[in-house]
Amino acid sequence: MSENLPEAHGASHGTDVVSHDDPFADPGLPAHEPRRTDIDERAAKRAERQVSLLFVVSMLATIGFIASYASIDADKLVYIFPLGKVSALNFALGTTLGLALFCIGAGAVHWARTLMSDHELPAERHAIEADDDVRNDVIEQFKTGAAESGFGRRKMIRNTLIGSMALVPLAGVVLLRDLGPTPGKKLLHTGWVDAKPSQPIKLVNMNTNEPMKPEDIVQGSLTFAKPEGLEESAEDFQQKIAKDALMIVRIAPEDIKDSESREKGFEGILAYSKICTHVGCPISLYEQQTHHALCPCHQSTFDLADGARVIFGPAGHPLPQLKITTDEQGFLIATGDFDEPVGPSYWERPR
Repeated sequence: MSENLPEAHGASHGTDVVSHDDPFADPGLPAHEPRRTDIDERAAKRAERQVSLLFVVSMLATIGFIASYASIDADKLVYIFPLGKVSALNFALGTTLGLALFCIGAGAVHWARTLMSDHELPAERHAIEADDDVRNDVIEQFKTGAAESGFGRRKMIRNTLIGSMALVPLAGVVLLRDLGPTPGKKLLHTGWVDAKPSQPIKLVNMNTNEPMKPEDIVQGSLTFAKPEGLEESAEDFQQKIAKDALMIVRIAPEDIKDSESREKGFEGILAYSKICTHVGCPISLYEQQTHHALCPCHQSTFDLADGARVIFGPAGHPLPQLKITTDEQGFLIATGDFDEPVGPSYWERPR
């Protein structure tokens, strides 16, 4: 029993107190205790199957997400206790996507806690910039970690992990469908596209809803017009007027600088798109002395006497002009669409 006496541990008799050079001595790491999976291969195989099962469930949940998006009506409601009535589509999408992500995380955690190496290794603090020895050591540790993780040896875990990680992004790709249908050629044309020489469309005053004649337009004035037949009570009026709206000005023919613009007009009356070519704001400010039209949103300025070219601001191209003339009754008409798309630029814009 002498090993339990104070002398055996360096203690002194009397009131002497044992002192240490370092009052905060490092107690060291506790002894490593192996896990069951470290000493029992059957337990390791069972853990491997559990991890793989979680990854497979993640893959099935992702497939369920895509299937739910494709098959469940967006307006369908279901009763879920204790939530009450909820959107069936939202509930299905949230549940399946949440399960897919959870299973990937749970599988990775279970893999790390049961099969990867759990030896604790102390690392001394070092400068932020790593020298060659440190970099080589990091590379070696990475290789060692990869080997100890069993990523290359445990093919079932590796393959199911790759499968689940490859499928999960498909959920985001599927959601891109909510951006709406492809525009096709809708951005290329406006409601004026229905105008033909044999079936022209009259220009209608936006304020009076009456067809317009040249004598109705005073030189130096600014008037807004729309196609005949486009009624404000129509369900899609706002969508159509966002492209069809016209800005009508009358300029002395000798003051029109651009010959092509003059030919598209009628006796100095020019019809331009009201939609700014920057971000699509409606243009409403006109300076009759300079013939400049100003967009109130970002101050893009267009010279209407010179083909509506941009003279200031962020707009990228001139305002499109609609070719107009008169019919037998003297009303202003259009016999075709704009020569180019109205509104802001986009990738497929011809010019």
